Amino acid sequence: MRGTAGQARIDETRLAVAYDLIDAWVCDDSVGGAVVAIARDGIFLEPRAFGQRNWRGQQRPMAPEDVFLVASVTKPFTAAMLMLEISRGRASLSDRVVDHIPEFGDDDRENRGDGRENIRLIHLLTHTSGLPDMLETNEQLRADHAPLSAFVEGTCHAPLLFPPGDRVSYQSKGTLLAGEIASRLSGVSLPDMLKTEIFDPCHMSSSVLGYDACLDDRVVAVELDDGIEDQTDWHWNSDYWRHLGAPWGGMHASADDLLGWLQLFLTPRDDTAVFTLGPSVCNAMILDQTQSVIGLNPEDRRHRRWGLGWRIGGWGDLASSSAFSHGGATGTLVGADPETGLACVLLTTRPGAPLGRLLTAIQGALLP
Repeated sequence: MRGTAGQARIDETRLAVAYDLIDAWVCDDSVGGAVVAIARDGIFLEPRAFGQRNWRGQQRPMAPEDVFLVASVTKPFTAAMLMLEISRGRASLSDRVVDHIPEFGDDDRENRGDGRENIRLIHLLTHTSGLPDMLETNEQLRADHAPLSAFVEGTCHAPLLFPPGDRVSYQSKGTLLAGEIASRLSGVSLPDMLKTEIFDPCHMSSSVLGYDACLDDRVVAVELDDGIEDQTDWHWNSDYWRHLGAPWGGMHASADDLLGWLQLFLTPRDDTAVFTLGPSVCNAMILDQTQSVIGLNPEDRRHRRWGLGWRIGGWGDLASSSAFSHGGATGTLVGADPETGLACVLLTTRPGAPLGRLLTAIQGALLP
């Protein structure tokens, strides 16, 4: 429900200090625009908008309901779709990838013996598969406006960086395969699956994997380095990338939609009319699953913890060790802390915005 900062046990004066940080960024042109949405213990504050929204040469003040390309914040949504299929008995975290994508294990003379046949679904969701973050041919594929199937094919033959389960290394291509497996198991495309299983039942009407023209008047452009938009036609703001629907980074969403999504992990409900994942899946996704990865080195097991699609810990300087979160390269960060009840969505137009500092300032405004 909507409420005030006081009702959510958040100090209004300290929260204003956090908001002042964003105003300062806008004033010195560090960030063109932003939207911040905060909730605590189920009490949702009114989202706040800052700066300007640009899109296709049109500019106006940013609005709280504007829609951002959230980049890797997409990944927990893709993970949730694979977990949904697992919860329906169609797969297991211990299954091998080749059990569901046979071509992943096709005889590849160059990569023979690299251990790829031992990659399990849990490796895909905990960034322990050994797959690369991006393919060596990533830029060429994007320049060619390649379909997602070409990225899947490339991933099937990509050399591993290390044996499966040996260490943690952030890998977008593992998320790509997780989404591909979820789609094959369900018989439905990943964008349609997300719409049916999460966006519609959770009333996330401003969310889509890929693009929807009905959002044209609310979509926000990413601030790119000078010359990028003139030099390429596959950048973050291009029609190609916005419509591709990359399972690792192609989702659009509003701050309010994402805040509601976070709340479901804080208070999971076994109500399929509201949320199809159910509490068991929600809880499993935000537990430290790196403890279950056999052979993982002790350093990564202690300090690079992942749930299933969610990063565990490391969410600002004042969060508990059980906090879960995910960031996006377009200037986005979402997360929540089960111990304090805080959920926060930070969406900006500038890649590399210092969102950790903003988050810590918000955390510092919490009252007992």
